[in-house]
Order: sequence, then structure tokens, then C-alpha cells
Amino acid sequence: MEKNLLLEIINLHVEFTTEEGVVHAVKGINLQLFRGETLGIVGESGSGKSVSFLSVMQLIESPPGKIAEGKIIFHPESGKPVDLLALSEKEIQQYRGNDVAMIFQEPMTSLNPVYRCGFQVDEAILLHRGVSKEVAKAQTLELFEKVQLPDPERIYKSFPHQLSGGQKQRVMIAMAMSCNPEILIADEPTTALDVTVQKKILALMGDLKKELNASIIFITHDLGVIAEIADRVAVMYRGLIVEKGKVEDIFMQPQHPYTKSLLACRPPMDYRLNQLPVVADFMDISTDKNGEEMMIEKAASIQDIDRIQKITKEDSLKRIAELTKQAPLLEVKNLSCWFTTKKDFLGRPKAYVKAVDNVSFNVYPGETLGLVGESGCGKTTLGRVILRLLPARSGEVFYRGKDLMLLEKQEMMALRKKIQIIFQDPYASLNPRMTIGQAIMEPMTVHRIYNTPSERRTWVLDLLEKVGLKANHFNRYPHEFSGGQRQRICIARALALKPEFIICDESVSALDVSVQAQVLNLLLDLRESFQLSYIFISHDLSVVKFMSDRMLVMNQGKIVERGASDDIYHHPKNVYTQNLISAIPQAKNFVR
Repeated sequence: MEKNLLLEIINLHVEFTTEEGVVHAVKGINLQLFRGETLGIVGESGSGKSVSFLSVMQLIESPPGKIAEGKIIFHPESGKPVDLLALSEKEIQQYRGNDVAMIFQEPMTSLNPVYRCGFQVDEAILLHRGVSKEVAKAQTLELFEKVQLPDPERIYKSFPHQLSGGQKQRVMIAMAMSCNPEILIADEPTTALDVTVQKKILALMGDLKKELNASIIFITHDLGVIAEIADRVAVMYRGLIVEKGKVEDIFMQPQHPYTKSLLACRPPMDYRLNQLPVVADFMDISTDKNGEEMMIEKAASIQDIDRIQKITKEDSLKRIAELTKQAPLLEVKNLSCWFTTKKDFLGRPKAYVKAVDNVSFNVYPGETLGLVGESGCGKTTLGRVILRLLPARSGEVFYRGKDLMLLEKQEMMALRKKIQIIFQDPYASLNPRMTIGQAIMEPMTVHRIYNTPSERRTWVLDLLEKVGLKANHFNRYPHEFSGGQRQRICIARALALKPEFIICDESVSALDVSVQAQVLNLLLDLRESFQLSYIFISHDLSVVKFMSDRMLVMNQGKIVERGASDDIYHHPKNVYTQNLISAIPQAKNFVR
């Protein structure tokens, strides 16, 4: 295997200086990448996986970051091995893009919004290849065809905001491949994409790897994706590699409790659980007498966790029958929402996009109704029209018998405390200038929940405890929390008004699978504690199936399939639903 060695990471240490002291983000990792293979790097946010491979290209911002120790040896196909960390800024630029290229998680922030997509790929080719502008354009259009972008000429002239998420990611892949690099580092390139688009991107990367004889380092928190694309896997936790090996060995015989927990915490598709396992079920972190961290195994498999129980299909159907005996809490009748796409010279609408097209359904007290579909299918628009955050074109929405579409603004405001929404992005949902205590108390003040600030504060402190946070978090700001903690804060804010009905709009899609499991468990617990009803919106069918009693599948503004969640998964009737299910990464979870 030595003759095929392409990259060696030797005793890499990376640290960041903060106001609270030095954070050791990467703690002496050792890894090898071989020519023609895909190496999967898996772990939660903060595990050090992205930092490790930003170091390969010397992209650690200094200060506050610093590569404290280690070597990264690149073995080019022709020429002598070179330590990438020993190169000057000018020297490393010869390797970036040419020999080692990177695809980042969020293409919208990786592409310059003021330049056309074609120009941005041209720029990379011109910089490294030294060809004419005409040749660069021809090569860019050829790359756009290779990454299966529709109408390459149109994409070439388009700005990033004019493309879908999947199209932007394909442009990023084209840019990364433009100089035929030997190593492609893909940092969470499919996390924000629908499962169907994700499947196409993974297939595309596999095809390009073979065609260019490249090696891929694929960074993700999702072991399901790793199972589909990787040859070998390294599992990172708290800056350490806790386990590595062939992909089949890691999945069939995981040795480390953290690996076992990552495999177990994704919702299973073949059966239903009352709760999801979390990392804390499998391991505890303690310190020894020298102050060093120790990982203590608590459970060897999911069968050892007492609180986790399987729910039979009969139990699920019995629950649905009981729920649907009640009068509906929410009735949506023939609801439509259209957006104008073209106007005539007088400004009158000529063409529309039917974002929500004649949709009808009911939600019952205590029920979780799942709403699933790809980006652009209309599910988020539907949720916002129900809450009158967007105007309806036609239709009726009855909440406890009142038609929300006919209520005056003041009446709707009064009812809003009963109907809340949890948005997808906890970063954008919180004001960075307000402490979380202020953020949670603000809607209580507006809606006059409790009479005094002291009473409101007491209720907020109680809510923080209920969502798994601490009372001393009250005076902290959003930037001081992780993504999972921010989402818990948003959940606490939604609960502050003591609602009956909550729309969860992609509220876990941005979270690691381990944090996602904690938040999903929390939402189920809160549903029982507060007698809540949910509409749970997601593009991830496995999450919707775990959370929901019944499910609606939405495509191009219409509901194309509806029924019990288990029935839809096991016996999908619509071709679109079948495609959604087949696109889910099938990580066989042998530890279950």
C-alpha cells in the first residue's frame, strides 16, 4: 500500500486562543489517504473534523487559530513528497486548487454573490492553467455538463441566487474539479440538500472520482452517507480519532461507544421507537486524577438501554384511531398560495408559481402530522400561509372552528399565542443583541403572559430547565451556545406563550444526527407534557416517520399521498414518494 500513499497526517495538533483560554481542537491525529480511495471522516460539530482538513490547505485563520504541531505530507504522482505545513503562503497557493481542492458545506457563502457562476469557475482555470479566456469558458461549460447541470449556457450566465441549492453545489463541484486535483476534500457537501439531490450529488462525485482518478476525503456527521460513498472511515470525537477502519468493519463491528451511538441515534426506517438513543446512553465523560478525559462505556448496544422501546404497528394505528375520533383542532380546506413570476407592462400578473395548490387536511388534538417533500414543493409556504405570515390566494383555515383567513389583524395577533412556529435556522431566529432570557420573555411581554417581570422570569427559568438548559444560561447571548442549544432556546421561546399548536419548520435539519436525536426526543416529551399538536415539516422522511402519527407527502404544491406514517414508508403508492424513500442513505445499523 505504501506505493499508493497520497497524503499523510502525522501528529497534527490545532489550537485556538479564546477569551477563556486555549482550546485544543485537534489533539495529535494520524491518518493516511491512499490513491483512488474515498476516506470518510465522521463526527459531530466541534469534533475537529473540518479543522483537521482545513489545515491540509493551511486555511486555519491565524489568529485565533494555530497549527501547533505536526506534519502533512503530500505525495504527488510526479515529484518528491512535500510537507504542506512547511510551505510559505505563496508556495501553498500552487497546491490549492491544483493538487488539493475543497467543496464547502454551504455553496451560497462559498460562491461570490456579485459574480456570475461561469466567471467564478473561469477564474480558477485561468489562475492555475494559464489558458485563454475562450479556452477557460469552453472548459467551464464542459465541466457544467459533466456535473449534470441543466442548460450550461444559462447557468454560466446566472448569479448564485438564481440557482437552487443542488445547482449551486454542482457549480462548486465543477470549480473544485476544474484543475483535476489529486485530492478532493468535501466538507459536508450534501448536509443542506434534499435526499434525492443528495443521492445525485453522491453518484456524481463517485463518477468524477473514477474519471479523474482522484482521491476524496468526505467529511460528514451522517454515517448513512459514509456507508454509501466511503472505502475507509475515521470517527472523530473531541479532537481525537476514536476509531478507524474499513467501512464494513465499522458498521458491522463498531468498537468505540461513540461510534455505536452515532449508528444508533438516526431514526430507524424498518421499525418505530418510542425515543431515539443519544450519545449519553452509550458513554460518559469523566476525568482521571491527572485531569485527563476518560470515556466510560455505559451500553454496548441499543438493547441495553432500558428507556428505548419498540412501538408495534398495531399500537401506532390504535393511537391514530383514538386521535381522529376527536373534533379537528385545525382544518385546512382548498388552500392555495400563488406567487407572481411575470407581469405585463401595466404591472398586472401574467404568470404564477402555484406554491400551494388546493390543499386540504386536518390536524387533531395531540397529533403530530408530518409534512414531507423536496425543497420547493411548497411545504414551508403552506406552514406560513396557515399562520397568515403569507397571504392565501383562496381557501379556508379553521382553528377550533374560527376561520383564520377572515380574522382581523388584532384578532389574529391574540390567537398567535396559541399557534407558534419553530424555524429551521436557530442562528437567524435569535437576535444576537438580546440575551436568551430577554428573547424568551419578549413575546410574553407583548402578549401579556403573567403580570410582572419577576413572574415571567420564573416561567422562563422553568422552561430552560424543561428544554435541557440551565438557569444560569438566562443572561447569556446566542453566540455562546451550540446549534443544538440554540434550537432548544427557540423551542423554549415557542413554549413561552403556552401554545396548543406548533409548526416545526425543518427545525432539526441543520443539526448533527446526535443533537437531532436529543431535540426530537425533547419535542416528543413536550408534546405529552404540554398537550401539544404539531405539524412537523422536513425533507428527511426518516425523521418525519419517527415523529409523526400521520404523514402528508407534498410535490409541486399538491399533496400527492397521505396516510399513517408506517404505511406510507412500507407501502408507498405514489412514484414521487417511492423516489424519496429510495434516496434515503441506507446505512445498515448492525448494532440495533
